[in-house]
Amino acid sequence: MRSHLSRRSLIRGITAATAVATLATGLTACGGNSDAATTDSARSGEVVIGRVSNGAARQTTLKVSEVKSISAELPASLRKSGKLVIGEGALPAGFPPLAYVGSDQKTLTGSEPDLGRLVAAVFGLEPELRNFTWENLFVGIDSGKVDVAFSNVTDTEERKKKYEFASYRQDNLAFEVPEKSTWNFGGTYENLAGRTVSVGSGTNQEKILLEWKARLAKEGKKVTIKYYPDHNSTYLALASGKIDAYFGPNPGIAYHITQVANTPNATRNAGKVSGAGVTLQGLIAATAKKDSGLAKPLADAVNYLIEHGQYAELLKAYHLSNESVAKSQVNPPGLPLDNS
Repeated sequence: MRSHLSRRSLIRGITAATAVATLATGLTACGGNSDAATTDSARSGEVVIGRVSNGAARQTTLKVSEVKSISAELPASLRKSGKLVIGEGALPAGFPPLAYVGSDQKTLTGSEPDLGRLVAAVFGLEPELRNFTWENLFVGIDSGKVDVAFSNVTDTEERKKKYEFASYRQDNLAFEVPEKSTWNFGGTYENLAGRTVSVGSGTNQEKILLEWKARLAKEGKKVTIKYYPDHNSTYLALASGKIDAYFGPNPGIAYHITQVANTPNATRNAGKVSGAGVTLQGLIAATAKKDSGLAKPLADAVNYLIEHGQYAELLKAYHLSNESVAKSQVNPPGLPLDNS
């Protein structure tokens, strides 16, 4: 996530699903204790992803064991500890399908914790999950309470002043339309001409959409932007044809699509765009304290999972295949300082 602004936009987009599909108890937080931790074993050579996900993912068991050439890259103190402390900024309410408390009321689940578990398995370490508020997640990294955050953190040049990164997913926005709609974004703002689109006020996607609106106006074309007080209203407008599309965070849209599938209000993804805008592909990255020595082994672990198929299975299970990367990079170019 790039900032509090874009984080609000993510949460707004994702919590829409709870307004429409009501997963209620399965999406509640672990309580207010940011130091509460859960530890589960990844040393058996198997990691179960999508467990107690309350329909956000297809539960899948993946084979993955320690890769000694990668675990040897870890700092000696971390290897000696026998565990990898993984931070999530999912308090108070979580943000499915990325990170939230599962239907058993205790397991921190989602694509982010599950990727952390897979990486811990490659390291041959026990994953210990700690849930924080967004702000306290970074305090946890700074203080050493957390080894690495897998929490939808966007790689930015500003954050590189304090942290090091290993990228693992694209940071994307998407258009959601009724399943029966024939409209697609097609990768160009020109296809928005004549359409009516809803977007959250004060969000990063609104900024991008307003820029496209201005471009279309210069070409003598028009896109109508509508705002609604909540996402329940947005989805009612989409179902009734008052708007052609909703523009929001891709993970939240992916989650909502799963929740309304096979209903009269079924929807689909009509195209994506980078959350960093059209000139730069935004990247989500594993985040560790600068000079911790973790960025390279983290990237090597993710690349191992990419090469051996577990990474693709993870994203497929959570309906996030359209955010995959071909390779994890150490400290790749991030959102510039003038837009961090």
